[in-house]
Formats: sequence, C-alpha cells, structure tokens
Amino acid sequence: MKNYSIIISLFFLLLLTIACSETHTFILETPKKVSPNSSITLKLTEANNLPIDSIHFFVNGQRISSTDNLAQFNTSNLGIGKHSVTALSFYPGKTNKKKGSFEIFPTEKPSIYTYKIINTYPHDTKAYTQGLEFYNGFLYETTGHRGESTLRKVELKTGKVLQSVDLSNRYFGEGMTIMDGKIFWLTWQNKKGFVYDLETFEQEKEFQYGKSTQGWGLTHNETELIKSDGTHKIWFLDPDTQKEIRSIQVYTNDRALDNLNELEYIDNKIYANKYLNSAIIIINPKTGVAEGIANLKGLTKEMEKTQKLKPEDEVLNGIAFDAKTNRLFVTGKNWGKLFEIELVRK
Repeated sequence: MKNYSIIISLFFLLLLTIACSETHTFILETPKKVSPNSSITLKLTEANNLPIDSIHFFVNGQRISSTDNLAQFNTSNLGIGKHSVTALSFYPGKTNKKKGSFEIFPTEKPSIYTYKIINTYPHDTKAYTQGLEFYNGFLYETTGHRGESTLRKVELKTGKVLQSVDLSNRYFGEGMTIMDGKIFWLTWQNKKGFVYDLETFEQEKEFQYGKSTQGWGLTHNETELIKSDGTHKIWFLDPDTQKEIRSIQVYTNDRALDNLNELEYIDNKIYANKYLNSAIIIINPKTGVAEGIANLKGLTKEMEKTQKLKPEDEVLNGIAFDAKTNRLFVTGKNWGKLFEIELVRK
C-alpha cells in the first residue's frame, strides 16, 4: 500500500512538472502603416492556448483601455511618426512584457520645389558651415571641425569676417541661432551647447542636452529654440533654461526623414537641410509633416564649375533668411559662394 501511495505521488509530481514546464509564447500584433485620425487594433495572443489572467496595453508608456486580449483606439491624439506599444500579460506566478510599434504617416505628398538664383556673394572656402543666420544686415555663421570651429559675423556683399571667436579644440562646432540678444551655439557629440553675448561674442554659460544625443542644427520661433540632432526628430527647447520641452517626428507620406541638419524658421515653417542630399525640407512645426521638398542639387553642380568639392563632405549646408526683404540665402561647407535664391513650386 505504501508503494502504491509513492507511485501516485510521483505521478502527480510528474504531471505538475509537465504543467510547470509549459512555456507561454506571446504574439503581439500591431498595424505597421497608420493614417492620422484612424481606428486601430492591438492584439496579444498566446500561441499555446495557455491560461492568461489579464493583459494591460500601453502606447508610449500610457495605459489604454482594452477588453480581453484586444485594445482598440483612435490615433487622433497621437502625432505623426513612430509610437511604441507594450503588452504586459499576467499569468499564474509570472508576467511577460512584449514590445512593438506602429507608425502614423501623413496622407498628403509634399510639394516639390526647384529654385532660381537671384544673387551670388563670396563665401570663405575655409568656412565649414554648420550654422547660418541673417541678423540686422549681417550674416552670422558657425563652422565645424575640432580645432577649427569658429563663430563669425560676416559682411554679406564681401564675405569679409568682421568679428570672430574660436571654440575650444575639444569641441566640434555645429548650428547656431540668435535670440533675445544671445547667440546659442551647439556642439556635435559632446551633448553640450554654449550661450554667447551677441555684441561681444563673450561666452556666458553652457548647457547640457537632454534626450537628444547630438547637436546639429538650431533656429528659433518667438518662444522656443528649435534643434535637430541628425535623426528624423526636431526638439523644442526653453530659451531660458535650454531644457527640451517636446519633440516632433518628421515624415513624408511614405517615410521618416532623417539626417536633418541646419535649420531656419521662415514664415511659421521649419526649413531643414537634409545632410548629403542637397535638399531643403519644409516642415510643419506643429505636426512634423514634411509639406515641401526643395531640390537644390543644381547648386552643387553650379559650385563644381569653379571649385572641386570633396564628395560626402563639402555639401550643401546653411540656410539664412532676411525677413525684412524676403531674401533666402544658402551655401555649403567650404563653398566659395553664397547664393540668394527663390524657391519655385513645381
């Protein structure tokens, strides 16, 4: 009888071991390409039909309502771009976290622009242009490369450098902008920017980046600094604290646009050089929608008539705008010319 009891006990122990060894396999289903203001469904299934106590769904870290293994919601409160999804499931004695994502794309294609050259001005061939801005009749420019990065005040018609200050050799200078009597200047990979006095070019303070890991382009609207970091994201900063407040993702109707570089704020739109593409992207600052693309490859060819450019290096970069006379200026890294152009919609 004792042996019989032992056999029964071993049998149930075996069953328990088999039950405990059953592995939950979860499959998270998310849509890939989504339109704005549309209804979508998230679904989590267990491939082996094993029991699940409950499932919680999160979008961008915020829990959303769900029923059983489904979550249905409208994308009207979400912006253009990629959004993270997490499905947290609970089952006897354990939890499982499954991650995914979906992307919201604009429905309209961007307008395409070409250009015409209005004027041409001299530009320093030793200026590896990173930031460019027109202010009170003068160009202000920042240049790059460690040991060669400078902040400059430049006379438009002659290209003469009227005032200059060097950046420490430790840093690779990037974009700049002028706001409230201050010059804000970014560095590339040091996660650090600097603030200078507009008149004296004396450095007043420095600031650290937040979630944006690099510094590329910089401009501003009436209340915020606007920063690019080489990705498809644009960041908005408090000009007093330089803290990142929010961001947008830049998309056309079929793709994210990365390598966003030098910036300019023109007529309530963000104009961005797309690094290595000889193009300017016209961006809605509220939504991130790329509303226009200006093809400026012809300017590179124009430069190559009189100057040999290093491929993948001495490229189009630098946008400045004179709001008083509605003049748009562009140049490139080490280019010998600065062009005043007019964009022409095709």
